[in-house]
Amino acid sequence: MNDIIDVEAKTKGETMNTNLANNEKLESLKTIGWVSYLLHLIVAVAAVVPGANASIALLVVALVIDLVKKGEAEGSWLESHFSWRIRTVIWAGILYVVTIPLWLLLVVPGWLAWGIISIWFLYRIVRGMVAMNKDQAIGA
Repeated sequence: MNDIIDVEAKTKGETMNTNLANNEKLESLKTIGWVSYLLHLIVAVAAVVPGANASIALLVVALVIDLVKKGEAEGSWLESHFSWRIRTVIWAGILYVVTIPLWLLLVVPGWLAWGIISIWFLYRIVRGMVAMNKDQAIGA
């Protein structure tokens, strides 16, 4: 009987340690997520505010962080946030590149297109931050 109790106690202790380690890992990934979101936010706000400049290097740093850490978040609600940020940057980059001819042909449509893309980018970042603040996964 004592053996059963010892095994159960040991199993419960191991489960508690595993849960604690998982919670610490999630909190660490959440902190990394906030850093990434803030870097994205700086770039997104600078893209929308006339005269504001933010280095694209901030965006590249955030993207690299997301690409490197995404695997660690696999299976958790945070995985959706890493994918969300990666997809947002990739689609914004594609849209900016595709609309470059508008700048070359007519400046006003170029400004309009890039303004819309920048607002969309800012919206995606803020939406993700709100969901993460609620400890919720973000949808597609």
